[in-house]
Amino acid sequence: MARRKTWREKLDNGREPKVVRLKKDFAGVPAGSELLISTPREVDRFIRRIPAGRFIDPRDLRGKLAAKHSADAACPVSTGIFLRIVGEAAWEEIQQGKDASGVTPFWRAVPRGSKLEQRLSCGPGFVRKMQRQEGIV
Repeated sequence: MARRKTWREKLDNGREPKVVRLKKDFAGVPAGSELLISTPREVDRFIRRIPAGRFIDPRDLRGKLAAKHSADAACPVSTGIFLRIVGEAAWEEIQQGKDASGVTPFWRAVPRGSKLEQRLSCGPGFVRKMQRQEGIV
């Protein structure tokens, strides 16, 4: 049986961001739009640049990534998946003994009460604790 990839391996998938033109409406993005398919590593780099105590809503994150690539929008589905990969990879590092101050601060892009917050292995308690420590409300 094949070994499951670690979250770190999923983060480092080796792909590059690409922009595609939609032939039909997708996830609220109209046909004809240029849609960015980012990467987990690009999302990770973006989140690492968010200053302590600041929060970015995933919609705003997608908008900034799309603008960087001159696209009309960033894919909400893949970007959500990549946000989870970033969070899980950081949590993996914490579980291996790394201090939270040395990992990607994914909690700066995880909305309270969101499906993402509920799905993360660290649980909502950890996300909220880190947000409280940074003064994110």
